[in-house]
Amino acid sequence: MNYKLIAIQVGELIKWNSSVNEINRIANAIFNFDKQNITIHSIKSQRAQLIYDWIMTLATKSMINDERNKLRIQFCRELGGDDNSDKLVDILSNNGVPYNLVYKDELDKFLQREFHGEVVKHCKELFLKGNYFHAVFEAVKAYNFAVKEKSMSEKDGFNLMMDVFSTNSGVLKITKCVTETDRNVQDGIKFLSSGLMQAIRNPTAHEPALSWPISKQDCSDILSFISFLFRQLDKAQYFKSV
Repeated sequence: MNYKLIAIQVGELIKWNSSVNEINRIANAIFNFDKQNITIHSIKSQRAQLIYDWIMTLATKSMINDERNKLRIQFCRELGGDDNSDKLVDILSNNGVPYNLVYKDELDKFLQREFHGEVVKHCKELFLKGNYFHAVFEAVKAYNFAVKEKSMSEKDGFNLMMDVFSTNSGVLKITKCVTETDRNVQDGIKFLSSGLMQAIRNPTAHEPALSWPISKQDCSDILSFISFLFRQLDKAQYFKSV
């Protein structure tokens, strides 16, 4: 944990956004100790020095590390506000503050969606960092790979889904494909999976992220959809007619 670098970088980032009184007000509301004066001559701003003093004083206090980190995160976020949130998160995570604490609020929201385990494995870090385009791309690739692996097929993407989930000749059966309802469900998963490849995988594979943006809401909804398909795949039975 690089306490000094955190204190310096946060001070440089926030020094123009807060007054001395505001820094002290936030610190006194969060911390239950008095500030030490820890002068560092390379810091020229009074406000940056004040932020440095508070963060470094916190570093000297005897407490559980997780509790110290929670206080540090709260102090930095209150100082920075929404405008500097992403930059503050980068400073904290790049300097050793545990990932699960830096992104705690977003992590709680992510986990509440109860995504499929494969979606969590491939997408959690990207989602929490706001890389929604790449989170979706990784989830789609993971689903495509899982279908290929379970079906033992050499096909890919749209053609893979249309083939392996086919009611008649497909090797992955979601239902027994006996009744009309069975066949409708089987066809539905086939078309949903192939549509995922056409509407989501192909654009994210061929378009730059800047020209094909994906919002946080759309990302969450797409990951839920892919989680649904993963759970159908989990239930699918391999069946190859002779």
